[in-house]
Amino acid sequence: MREIMCFIRPNKVNETKRALAENGFPAFTCCRCLGRGKKSIDPELLKTVLAAGELPLSPIGENLTEATRLVAKRFFTLIIDDKDVDKAVKTIITANQTGNPGDGRIFVLPILETSSVRTGEGGLHITPEGGAS
Repeated sequence: MREIMCFIRPNKVNETKRALAENGFPAFTCCRCLGRGKKSIDPELLKTVLAAGELPLSPIGENLTEATRLVAKRFFTLIIDDKDVDKAVKTIITANQTGNPGDGRIFVLPILETSSVRTGEGGLHITPEGGAS
């Protein structure tokens, strides 16, 4: 099993939920968060835009604010079978890719153990290769 974690734009939540459900991934968690990427802001570009009087209402404008500003994002996490990782990642990319900075980031992690809160069953240790121990 794998966990897919991704950070996306708030305006892409509904499209992402729909795409995941349509592609066989109806179970996920989504929450609000704040963050920023590692790309630095070009001070000259910022001066030029501010001289015009206002930031454009676009993904580009979102990235042209002060260099340390935290931007609203949405955090999705889903647990899936190893065989479905490529399909899930492609689904998320297709639903969120605009070609602009800030489109998001996806992380894939192994799940080493799982337990059911309701039944107490679990404790199964899963190796990174996918086999139980």
